[in-house]
Amino acid sequence: MTQSPFTPEQFAKLGAGQVAYVREMTGDDVKRLFPQAPEVEPGLKLFALLSAEGAPIVLADSRDTAIASAWENELQTVSVH
Repeated sequence: MTQSPFTPEQFAKLGAGQVAYVREMTGDDVKRLFPQAPEVEPGLKLFALLSAEGAPIVLADSRDTAIASAWENELQTVSVH
């Protein structure tokens, strides 16, 4: 296995303030990522815009709305697999 050129802390900060990703989630996941959010129907399909570090930015009812929020905040969205 190859050694990473970054420490875990350096890797976590890559793209900070510049890059975000959209993650599909259900109402069950919302309380964990957005503890201040009101109750959401379990199983409801939602989309979260998350910072490069994984911090929640926006919760939306569609992928397009989450991506539009990234553009408004001048964030480049990336795909995460």
